[in-house]
Amino acid sequence: MNWNELVSKEIVEQIIKKLEERGITAFYVQAGQDAKQKALDLIPKGSQVLVSTSVTAEQIGLKEEIDNSDKFHSVRKEYMALDHDKERDEIRKLRSTPDVIIGSVHAVTKEGEVIIASNTGSQLAGYVSGAGKVIWIVGAQKVVENLDEAYKRLHEYVVPKEEKHMQDLYGVGTNVSKLLLFNKEKIQNRVFLIFVNEVLGF
Repeated sequence: MNWNELVSKEIVEQIIKKLEERGITAFYVQAGQDAKQKALDLIPKGSQVLVSTSVTAEQIGLKEEIDNSDKFHSVRKEYMALDHDKERDEIRKLRSTPDVIIGSVHAVTKEGEVIIASNTGSQLAGYVSGAGKVIWIVGAQKVVENLDEAYKRLHEYVVPKEEKHMQDLYGVGTNVSKLLLFNKEKIQNRVFLIFVNEVLGF
């Protein structure tokens, strides 16, 4: 199966309706730079912003933009400056409760269910409830039929890609240690998902 094939605008628009029913505000844009600008427009000035580890965020330049912005406070820059052995608790708190967390997901079903896998789980607390606002940027190739297909995409495609990525960068492997099924958001205007008509991330 081709896990890198973009779905049509019509399919994305149907999924956006499903996401809205689940309390997730969703958009559809044409290119990564459009997604970057949309995400920036959603962030209140002066916010503490965490860009979680995300190939997508790096590809569109959002990680670099936040780290170098004078409009926002980069949580990543702050915790990277701390001693990871002696100040582990402070790092955990910073990563778990930012004003805004930005990242991506690994699959979105046609019913609007969102799947996110993680090795460390460091971004999951913010996604679930810790962050004031969540912004996901998602290439339209990540749309799948159902949860069975989502898990298949994860194990057949995402994990091998991420394994190579991690080995190339750090010489270590990856693992699906934690798996989040995001079914619904109860707080209005908290979670935003930006679909992009471009192959982004894994």
